[in-house]
Amino acid sequence: MFSSRPPPNLTPNRMAQTLARLRAEGRAIVDLTESNPTRVGLEYPPDLLAPLAHPRGLAYQPCPFGLIEARRAVAAEYARRGTSVPAERIVLTVSTSEAYSLLFKLLADPEDEVLIPRPSYPLFEHLTHLDGLAARPYDLEYHGAWSIDLTSIAQALTPRTRVLIVVSPNNPTGSFVTRDELARLAHMCAERQMALVADEVFADYELEPGAGSNSGRVLDRDEALVFSLGGLSKSVGLPQVKLGWIAVGGPSSLVGPALERLELVCDTYLSVSTPVQAAAPELLERGGPVREQIRARITANYRHLVARSAAAPASRVLRSEGGWYAVLQVPTLQPEEELVLDLLVNDGVLTHPGYFFDFPRESYLVISLLPPEAEFSAGIERLLARALQAQGRRA
Repeated sequence: MFSSRPPPNLTPNRMAQTLARLRAEGRAIVDLTESNPTRVGLEYPPDLLAPLAHPRGLAYQPCPFGLIEARRAVAAEYARRGTSVPAERIVLTVSTSEAYSLLFKLLADPEDEVLIPRPSYPLFEHLTHLDGLAARPYDLEYHGAWSIDLTSIAQALTPRTRVLIVVSPNNPTGSFVTRDELARLAHMCAERQMALVADEVFADYELEPGAGSNSGRVLDRDEALVFSLGGLSKSVGLPQVKLGWIAVGGPSSLVGPALERLELVCDTYLSVSTPVQAAAPELLERGGPVREQIRARITANYRHLVARSAAAPASRVLRSEGGWYAVLQVPTLQPEEELVLDLLVNDGVLTHPGYFFDFPRESYLVISLLPPEAEFSAGIERLLARALQAQGRRA
């Protein structure tokens, strides 16, 4: 009766079941997976969402790409980060996830293929499958810093490859795409008539000074058709407001036809609400202090994690340039799932296992940098003590 697009098995995994049981028992859990900025003690202006109630939201003006005032505000956001894009090349969406779905409909037919980074957030598997496409991974390699394995991209290409996705900075590795990498990828896409899509939702959040400004920016490339994705969820910490965007770049011979077709796709759904479009300029302007709080929080937590792990020889933090996450490598003394369950049950600390992000080997823990600093520090102490204890038993 049902399509094959949703997963056939929707039973919660062992981690989800265990977490639900512990919370039902009233156990206190230090959640080092928390990625919701509205739940980590940030100070939001109490009237930040007041523009959503403005009477201008009562007038419905169906615009496939969104109200021009909101698109100009998004263009100003790109200008703030040093990238120039005309408002006419901005397309508003409900979210980054919807942006992907719209682009998949624009660029690919059923059973076509999309190249996705590995390790990376597992959302891509669901998004591609729900649009009837196949996700094919290419590798990120770590040798003191992360880089794109261009050979693995060449090996993953087939005649049905239509889209190459990069995430900059990547979630969870925190690696920005370099200018050289981006130039080579754009050239490859141009040669094969593929589109290059850059998810830049974390672009505002450097963990190493200058990492973002020195990285490659997809809208600076004009060899191939390119798309940049962003949204309020990360840029000003407002995931509940539901506004994302697509910025289109590349040669005019491709940008024009792409916008014409994308307009039809967007006009079919008209999914973005008028109140959030009307409020977007003020939300982007007044949300800046929230962004600065997030920057301060993730920087402090990352520095604490690096310093503490340096004193714990059983583990190491993989270098991260930006984003909200960090990757901790720990001794492989048991399967990652068992390690994460032990930390949860015995130490009251919740982390992500590396396999969740498709790390090719064990053992890695993926940690959110968003929790309040005291809570984060307490969780890291328990985690490192567990790793040190396990290393001692092994010795």
